[in-house]
Amino acid sequence: MVLILGVDAGGTASKAVVTSADGTVLGRGAAGAGNPSAVGSAAAVAIGAAVREALGPHDPGGVVAGVVGVAGVSILADPGVAAGFADQWAAIGLTCPVPVVADAVTAYAAGSTADRGAVLIAGTGAVAALIDGTEVVRAADGLGWLLGDEGSGLWLGLQAVRHAARHWSSSGLAVRVALHAGVTSADDLVHWAQRLPLGSFAALAPVVCEFAADGDPAAAAIVAEGVDRLLRTLDALDAPDAAVVLAGGLLTGPTPVRAGVLDALHDRGVEVGTAHDPALGAARLAGQLWSRRTVTST
Repeated sequence: MVLILGVDAGGTASKAVVTSADGTVLGRGAAGAGNPSAVGSAAAVAIGAAVREALGPHDPGGVVAGVVGVAGVSILADPGVAAGFADQWAAIGLTCPVPVVADAVTAYAAGSTADRGAVLIAGTGAVAALIDGTEVVRAADGLGWLLGDEGSGLWLGLQAVRHAARHWSSSGLAVRVALHAGVTSADDLVHWAQRLPLGSFAALAPVVCEFAADGDPAAAAIVAEGVDRLLRTLDALDAPDAAVVLAGGLLTGPTPVRAGVLDALHDRGVEVGTAHDPALGAARLAGQLWSRRTVTST
C-alpha cells in the first residue's frame, strides 16, 4: 500500500498523520515538543515517536513521501540536529525523502489548495508568511515575546497581567488574573510574574478571550489591540491581494480574536481559509511532491 506521511511539530506537541494516496487517513500519532529551537535533538525523538504511532501496523517501507512542518526550522542547519532527524528516519525504516519545511508552509496547506497565498498564525506566538509552494517568500513578526509575537496568546496574557498590576482589584479582569496567579496584592502579582516561565503567560489568553466575549471593557480593549497588531503583521507582507489562511489556536477556535480578524478581512474582500489540521496539510504537500516525482519519472 502507498502511504503518505505528514507531520506538524511545534513547541508544545508533535502530531503525525499517515494517509493513503487518495488522502484517506489511516493513522494518527502524537508526542512531545518537536521544535528543535526549543528542545534541541529531543525534537527529532518526539517526532519519531509520533510517526511510529501514526504508522501503527503499516510497513514503513510503504511510505513513498513525507513532509514535516517544524517551528524553528532554521536550526536544522546545525549538523547535530540534522543528523538526529536522519537517524530517526533510518530507525523507523523510512527510505523516501522527508523534507522539513517551516510550519507556516504546512499551516497554509491545511487551509488552501492554492500554491501561493498568505498565512496568519496566532497561537502561543504570532507570525505571518507569504507562501509559494513549500517556500516562505516573506515573513513578518515571529520574533518571540521580547521583540514581537504581537497579538499572540502570550501577548494577550502579558497585557492582562500588566493591566492587573496597574488596576489592582478595580476591574473584573484584574480580579480574575489575581485568582489565576493565587496572589492577594499587586506586589505579590509582580513577584509572581517575575518568577513565571514566560510561556506560561499564554495560559491567561483564554481568560482574556472569555472576559472580552462577556463584555469586560479591559479585556475587550486588549483583544481589539491584539487584532489590530495581527492585521498590521499581515499587512507587513505587502500582499494585499493574497488569499489568507488563519492558523493557530486563537485564529481557528471560536475566539473574539478570530472574530475580529475575520470581520476586518471580510471588510477588505479577502478570501479566507482556516487551517484546522496542519499535519494533514503536510501530508497533502507530501502527496503533491510524490505525484510530481511520479509524473517526472514517467
